[in-house]
Amino acid sequence: MPLKKTPTGKLISFEGSEGSGKSTQITRLAEHLVGLGREVVTVREPGGTEIGEQIRNIIVHNSKGDEMCAETELLLFTAARAQLVREVIAPALLKGAWVLSDRFVDSSTVYQGIGRNLALDPVNQINRFAVGNVMPDLTIVLDVPTKVSLQRIRQRATDLPDRMERENIDFYEKIRAGYLVLAKGMPNRFVVIDGTLKPDQIARKIRAAVKSVVG
Repeated sequence: MPLKKTPTGKLISFEGSEGSGKSTQITRLAEHLVGLGREVVTVREPGGTEIGEQIRNIIVHNSKGDEMCAETELLLFTAARAQLVREVIAPALLKGAWVLSDRFVDSSTVYQGIGRNLALDPVNQINRFAVGNVMPDLTIVLDVPTKVSLQRIRQRATDLPDRMERENIDFYEKIRAGYLVLAKGMPNRFVVIDGTLKPDQIARKIRAAVKSVVG
């Protein structure tokens, strides 16, 4: 979806492996921005719309999910993202809101392109088709060692782990490495923050990154 007007809002995406602390830091940044008088919209992927939440249930909780091929997974994620962009993100940006997204387009590049070994050219083409020219002004990667990530997943589990959380350590090593490579290649958009720091320290670093990159 091409934006027909110049947006006055900002889109900040949060990326990282499972258990990296994205949700906590999104909440803290949202509270900080609201305190500064900003209108803030928070979204998650997949989800954020009625259609997107139904797609999320298929991806994460469907009883046949372990039989899902990588191509299907990619298309489901990007279908949910396309709906989220058009229904929520783009309208919010056009009216001047700051959108904080728990995952966005880079998740498909890393999880399906690198983690699932899909060719990156078609992944990138599908990503572009899904989001049009709606791209993050800033992407924050919360980086944690894979063993720490898996430990956090086990500690927070209140139910059976979903299909993404059931992946093995080799998969998550690829995910972590993929995000670091992506960030190194796009330093103007990406900021990598040590996700093992104390939450207050991480929050301060995020606020500094937001101020320096998007004002």
